[in-house]
Amino acid sequence: MLANALPRKINRMPAVRGEITENASLDGISWFRTGGAAEILFRPSDIDDLRVFLQGIDAGIDVTVLGLGSNVLILDGGVPGVVIHLGKNFSDISFDGNDVIAEAGALDVAVSRACRNKSLAGLEFLNGIPGTIGGALRMNAGAYGREISDVLVSAQALDRAGRIHNLSHAEFGFNYRHSIVNEDWIFVSARLRGMLDDQADIDARMTKIIGDRKSSQPIQKRTGGSTFKNPADSKAWELIDAAGCRGLVIGDAMVSEQHCNFLINRGNASAHDLESLGEEVRRRVREHSGVDLKWEIRRIGTPAEGAS
Repeated sequence: MLANALPRKINRMPAVRGEITENASLDGISWFRTGGAAEILFRPSDIDDLRVFLQGIDAGIDVTVLGLGSNVLILDGGVPGVVIHLGKNFSDISFDGNDVIAEAGALDVAVSRACRNKSLAGLEFLNGIPGTIGGALRMNAGAYGREISDVLVSAQALDRAGRIHNLSHAEFGFNYRHSIVNEDWIFVSARLRGMLDDQADIDARMTKIIGDRKSSQPIQKRTGGSTFKNPADSKAWELIDAAGCRGLVIGDAMVSEQHCNFLINRGNASAHDLESLGEEVRRRVREHSGVDLKWEIRRIGTPAEGAS
């Protein structure tokens, strides 16, 4: 009776201009197209709206931030608390000399193309990363020999109380696929630096990156990008291949035959199928080579009832 008397969580949300939805499907966000719903989904209208929300929300309510959902596995039991989706309302891109200022929801690809149009080089690698600037900051995303740490000048983030923090490059403490910024802070924008170059040369490098991706990665499939981090002095895909995992299947989840550091939802895979397959890959690699692969994909939420 007491539980029934408690107000629903959605009725405890602050008054905002953005969209707040209860029991919201996340299928359209996750690239795997699987997993449970968000207990509460909030799409802020802008940074000020997000600040108001953070200032007004109960500190005991869990908050999870999603951008493009390209490197995320949402578990079948859904995500408790609030999921904040930084989408098109956080996708502004502007320029200040050789610097590009991109909001956290701006697509990496869009930033790369905008820089090309301004004849700014050095950010071509973003054309090969299917994510957003906010996610790139969190995990020091990289591809084709460069990482976000190579071009970052500074960034802005909001803490759980809605206070804004201006972060220098040094405050990120970057290393491979990691930064040390407080996990509860929400990145809202970044200043990245390029260098002037011939636009045709920039475009040629970007075109080559796209060609290389198409030939080596299952980019037309329901996948989450690179599943495991590369260990020191080795490549995850080589270890996975050597352990006999290429094409391995559990349920409707499969290790890609094109690039075996990618997991694929063949149509009806549950998050449990995908996570179980990933753990089986980890087990086989550990037995074969002694290497303990670390997940690069973020797994968020809770398992379905009865699932381990």
